[in-house]
Amino acid sequence: MKIVVVSGGIGVPSTATMLGEHLGNAAQQALLEQGQQAEVSVVSLRDYAVAIANNLVSGFPSPELQEVKDLVVNADGLVLVSPTYTASVSGLFKSFIDTLDPKSLDSVPLLLAATGGSARHSLMIDYVMRPMFAYMRANIVPTSVFAAPEDWGADQSEGPLMGRVARAGKELATAMSGAARTRPVDNSMTSLPFEQLLANLSK
Repeated sequence: MKIVVVSGGIGVPSTATMLGEHLGNAAQQALLEQGQQAEVSVVSLRDYAVAIANNLVSGFPSPELQEVKDLVVNADGLVLVSPTYTASVSGLFKSFIDTLDPKSLDSVPLLLAATGGSARHSLMIDYVMRPMFAYMRANIVPTSVFAAPEDWGADQSEGPLMGRVARAGKELATAMSGAARTRPVDNSMTSLPFEQLLANLSK
């Protein structure tokens, strides 16, 4: 199985990327406990910022960006993380999502997470991120994870953040284990022979 972590963080180091790595590892561990192997890949959108912008204005992804998009849409499970900017996701994160086919995440098990300067920003996940991916018909796990600055203490391995991470990771693993990926296919104009298509047009 493949778990892909997508981070919209723009800093180096990025707390969004750190949170995504924790969540990906938690899901991987939960799958291992179920007797299933999983590989975790981490994508930092910061590395593809120019390519994402070019894709938006030209309609065509670069080969490198296309590889990232293929990795995302073919994942068995996704962890999507964004920093909170102006009560929303980062522009980089939203721009990348806008380059994807709206149907490409249909039924994909997906875990949402975010970082921000205050716990008050945690509602961004439910008011911005969750509707976005519900529209794309992703299989969003119930638990989302928000990390504020106070969550990144020296003893974070024993703190409440890691408890939330473990719970969300288990939910993603469960969704991945039971997922039946169904991708919509439009057969309306491709299932008929060419001669019959022409005949239909002449009617």
